[in-house]
Amino acid sequence: MGKPTGFLEFTREETRACSVKERIKNFNEFHEPLSPDERKNQAARCMECGVPFCQSGMNIGGMISGCPLNNLIPEWNDLIYRGNQEQAYKRLRITNNFPEFTSRVCPALCEKACTCSANGEAVTVRNNEYSIVETAYDNGWATAEPPKVRTGKKVAVIGSGPSGLAAADQLNRRGHSVTVFERSDRVGGLLMYGIPNMKLEKHIIDRRIDIMKKEGVEFKTGVNVGKDISAEELKESYDRIILACGASNPRDIKVEGREAEGVYFAVDFLRSTTKSLLDNGLQEGTFISAKGKNVIVIGGGDTGNDCVGTCVRHGAKSILQLEMMPKLPDTRAENNPWPQWPRICKTDYGQEEAAEVYGTDPRIYQTTVKKFIGDKDGKLKKAVLVSLSFEKDKATGRMNMKEVEGSEHEVECELVLIAAGFLGSENYVTSAFGVEVDQRTNVIGQDGFHKTNVENVFTAGDMHSGQSLVVRAIRDGRDCAREVDESLMGYTNL
Repeated sequence: MGKPTGFLEFTREETRACSVKERIKNFNEFHEPLSPDERKNQAARCMECGVPFCQSGMNIGGMISGCPLNNLIPEWNDLIYRGNQEQAYKRLRITNNFPEFTSRVCPALCEKACTCSANGEAVTVRNNEYSIVETAYDNGWATAEPPKVRTGKKVAVIGSGPSGLAAADQLNRRGHSVTVFERSDRVGGLLMYGIPNMKLEKHIIDRRIDIMKKEGVEFKTGVNVGKDISAEELKESYDRIILACGASNPRDIKVEGREAEGVYFAVDFLRSTTKSLLDNGLQEGTFISAKGKNVIVIGGGDTGNDCVGTCVRHGAKSILQLEMMPKLPDTRAENNPWPQWPRICKTDYGQEEAAEVYGTDPRIYQTTVKKFIGDKDGKLKKAVLVSLSFEKDKATGRMNMKEVEGSEHEVECELVLIAAGFLGSENYVTSAFGVEVDQRTNVIGQDGFHKTNVENVFTAGDMHSGQSLVVRAIRDGRDCAREVDESLMGYTNL
């Protein structure tokens, strides 16, 4: 695949990011694509390796290694190198319903398993994917392809996040009539309101949704299933139902003073910014603002980083990002070999921006909040932080977390954003349909599959498997669609 000696001749070159000074002036995407010739050189680095771990999607060492969608990566790298972008797009679409999303927000599990990265730098797989799909749109190859035959079967998909959209897209291609219900005012779920604009501009979502509408998928927004319309009504009107409502219960923290005004969940903060940006161009007073405030972000993951980047753009006075765990090593440890997912410290765009704007990396490791302090009006003004240490339990072998005695200290803050992950599905939906859930409130699929204990009701995505990546949600939506199709037709060709 590609040029046999490409990985020896060309070095890895990623898309170029705008300077921090320029990109924090707005909420736009901020990477400039390489030229077609430069992109061909990057595709030429694909090695024709004997075992392409990049597309394996295997569980190695308790973590996914390679693409969960099993994208045909060596094939379309070869097609880019040979200048056949249209065929590359066709190969990409075989396995991935939404490459315009994954090429922007996926953490590139494929690259972490790339054979090139065993002794050097990985192929720029995600950037190559971005090039393929954007070239397809630019040249009119990404167009609606309505099914030629309809089956007469009707499917309702509850939730328009990546898993729901993937299931809907697959089932519509098969010829079933699909209606997607979304409680928000815009389609996209996590993609629309959970991921900031600078990572995924919302016209990119609208562009794909417009194609799906032309292909026959019906979208109903502002409909909260379980409240605005009952589960029984849907069961009577549709042959099959897919619950793809996400893991939308944010994990809270229980500390003294939690009720102070100025403490928000990250998802609510990010949503308010994006909605205001789309509705009125971020008019003051229409979103939760970090402008001029000392901000604490609790959580060191992707959502926490998105909060940091958003607060920088708001014009925060200062930003601290708290992480309870120790800092990961900068390079792979001996017990974390390739092609496992590399458990190393990553500095993302938000942390990079905060470091340049405020002069230091915002992250503080092995630290958490012990208490919030409000003023006489109940508004947050300070937080008490405490350092943490880890000790191994001799009986169980587990590492237990302990507060470091005497490490408490106060910091000024007027805004706290809790980005501590999600707990699972929301009770009012699962109760409405009567589906069984596990201890984490994830909907249980029977025998490890997507069918629930309720007849003709299936589940997919984070609601099924717990909080995870967009690429895994798409895969779960595709797998669910296959099961639904087989249950409707007696066989499936999905």
